[in-house]
Amino acid sequence: MNFKDVFNSFDWNQVKTSIYAKTEQDVIQALSNSKKTLEDFKALISPAAIAHLETIAALSQQITQQRFGKTIQMYVPMYLSNECQNICTYCGFSLNNPIKRITLQEAQILKEVTAIKALGYDHILLVTGEANATVNMDYFKKVLQLIRPYFSHISIEVQPMSENNYKELRDYGLNTVLVYQETYHRENYKQHHLKGKKSNFDFRLDTPDRLGKAGIYKIGLGCLIGLEDWRTDSFFTALHLTYLEKQYWQTKYSISFPRLRPASGIIDAAMEMQDKELVQLICAYRIFNENVELSLSTRESESFRNNVFQLGITSMSAGSKTNPGGYALATESLEQFEVSDERSATEIARMIREKGYEVVWKDWDKAM
Repeated sequence: MNFKDVFNSFDWNQVKTSIYAKTEQDVIQALSNSKKTLEDFKALISPAAIAHLETIAALSQQITQQRFGKTIQMYVPMYLSNECQNICTYCGFSLNNPIKRITLQEAQILKEVTAIKALGYDHILLVTGEANATVNMDYFKKVLQLIRPYFSHISIEVQPMSENNYKELRDYGLNTVLVYQETYHRENYKQHHLKGKKSNFDFRLDTPDRLGKAGIYKIGLGCLIGLEDWRTDSFFTALHLTYLEKQYWQTKYSISFPRLRPASGIIDAAMEMQDKELVQLICAYRIFNENVELSLSTRESESFRNNVFQLGITSMSAGSKTNPGGYALATESLEQFEVSDERSATEIARMIREKGYEVVWKDWDKAM
């Protein structure tokens, strides 16, 4: 059995109808239940829950501080390549977008690493487009070997791979893999993924199962908010998380909340999400699952991040560059998306401390 079997037993439209039918009484009951169910999660993300947002936020903050303390883990993305063989309607790296393509090589990577280390980071997220001819297993192994001495935690967000590939990369120092389904709407998924391996919905859906079987330390889930109805997509993300935690209980999990941002050659968001609705979603996940890590990126604005991180977030990025060579190299490569919060790591760290939280640059060591 894998998640696809579970997923196929649900109907998107029935789930959506169920969420939007939740009442105020359902929300109150969900908040009072000691052990939260997926039906409770539906209530907490429903339109009826907006009226109780203050109560939901306070409970989320309380649970987060009890479980994680007043700490925020800092991480930074490093884009290695914008080469990609997929055509996706929402991504600046899409194959049909006439941009300058670049894949960083060893000397360039080391310059980027030097710049990133100078900012204080010890947790790094490696990001590429999906171009198997150039950005492949051999490339990933070389990169991991090269940067492993500099970072205590290495994550990747690249093309889905086989279970054996993940096992091999784990032995090269890989700790975490982020793989977002983008949308769980099977039919509309193809409207956004027009060409390339990413157009295979089932192969992508099965990726977290392969990661769990490979013994990857942490798996990151999420959907791209703006493609489809965010409430229904978020339910399926929660369903996926619930399945994975039972099936691969030794693995840790995180959820991110990427809202569709402007970029060259991409579509506008089909489904807008208001700021208060993103607050609702973050807090709903925390109340539903006290152990999952919740991450907030520089896609969001300064004011939003300043206020919301205290309600349920456990990790944040800062000073992010979303193009290859963005930290140290004078490249002309295009960004994958526009960053909203452009403050430096130092500025973000100062803000976090001023709010009474501890900034965590390194939270574990492979030697321990």
